[in-house]
Amino acid sequence: MTNSTKILDGKWLSKLVQAEVQEQVSRAKFAGQRAPGLGVILVGDNPASHTYVTNKERLARDCGLETFDRFFPPEAGSEEVKAAIQEFNQDPRIDGILLQLPLPKHLSANELIAAVNPAKDADGLHPVNQGLLMRGEGWLRPCTPLGVMKLIDLAFSSVGIGAEGAALKDIKAVDLAGRKAVVIGRSLLVGKPSALMLLERNATVTIAHSRTRNLQLVTREADIVVTAVGIARFIGAEWIKDGAVVIDVGINRDSSGRLVGDVDFESVRPQCLAITPVPGGVGPMTVSMLVYNTVQAYLRNL
Repeated sequence: MTNSTKILDGKWLSKLVQAEVQEQVSRAKFAGQRAPGLGVILVGDNPASHTYVTNKERLARDCGLETFDRFFPPEAGSEEVKAAIQEFNQDPRIDGILLQLPLPKHLSANELIAAVNPAKDADGLHPVNQGLLMRGEGWLRPCTPLGVMKLIDLAFSSVGIGAEGAALKDIKAVDLAGRKAVVIGRSLLVGKPSALMLLERNATVTIAHSRTRNLQLVTREADIVVTAVGIARFIGAEWIKDGAVVIDVGINRDSSGRLVGDVDFESVRPQCLAITPVPGGVGPMTVSMLVYNTVQAYLRNL
């Protein structure tokens, strides 16, 4: 690893997000307002989903939010889940709604996400919010791409990673004019919204995917690479040019069961300006941005 390579510590950056959220909530409560509310709907018994929900609720409560749960067995029907969503839509104590994905196969994620009040869409996945993002408008955006952009800002910031006394406001939104960005993946969760957010920052953006020809040559030209492929250590050093920023959204298990990203971290990091680790990079930011979105919705309701 070169001395100049930044390891983009998502855990540290997420704590800055949490500190800002806590301050916003504390000010509102001091003024006599109620606590923000996060409603969580979980269907099924997927162990990973249960772990994610536990972590999200714990963080929300640490930031001063109230949480409200609706847990359903795997065989729950669409109308049953929709009824819980409508209950949360109408509950004035709830500002953000999380429908934990993935859902059991017999349920339509698109149908149920569309049932969420767009103004309470903490995940930023409702078609209205996705459309507003396409227009460069709106304020509830998908959590992982929001975290990706914060990490890119950190990559180009003069703020030292781990610096005591740092605040989120110190890490400015960077203008990416003149920089080439490649997003590998075209999902509604990560790829497409990440590309749109990069375009908003004036980057020249290419969306690549499994059917892109000469993918390695495409990424080799990029100043910023955001990857959400889902293949362990898919991207090696020969894919990345010197001085690039690499944001690894992938979460995979290698042959030994170790949690790794899409990027071969050890071979790629020496040539990067900045790179995210897996775990500890994008993941913590995704959870923090869920709480961030909920509090922004709350502040608009005051």
